[in-house]
Amino acid sequence: MTTPARRQQQQRQGTMDRPRVWARNPLAEFDDLLSQMGGLLESTVGGTAMPGLTTWAPAADVTEGDEAYHVELELPGVRRQEINIEVNGQELTVTGEIKERERKGVLRRSGRRTGRFEYRLLLPSEVNTEGVKAAMSDGVLTITVPKAETAKPRHIEITESIQGESRQQQQQEQQRPQGGL
Repeated sequence: MTTPARRQQQQRQGTMDRPRVWARNPLAEFDDLLSQMGGLLESTVGGTAMPGLTTWAPAADVTEGDEAYHVELELPGVRRQEINIEVNGQELTVTGEIKERERKGVLRRSGRRTGRFEYRLLLPSEVNTEGVKAAMSDGVLTITVPKAETAKPRHIEITESIQGESRQQQQQEQQRPQGGL
């Protein structure tokens, strides 16, 4: 059985002919690979892939009523004094930070989110920024954002057609005696 020519040449090469990659720290290659993967993740998803530097968004439900929008955010363990709510035009922004608690012993597993959070919502219509209210109960922040008067739905009463009214007016005008010539 014959072997390819390239394979025979590789077998004859000495250690001096090997690529220079192995001459430096092999773990440095993993650092480069990790940086490239982080850059790829950052370019496709957005934001930074560095833990601790990112903000996260809490789970939220948004409902719309006739008079207002209602936003419910899950923020268990967060005190109301640690939450900032701002309304600018049609944009609602909720920010804050959940600090990691000091613990005794070794933390074996953690499923809680910590760090800065930010929730942004662009509302579909104009709102009354002066009437915004917020309440915190059982780890759920409820924000009520009233709609502006121009954005509220208005009931339109249906009457007889405008064409029907103009016909009636024409008939009445024809029946009136004309003052004379």
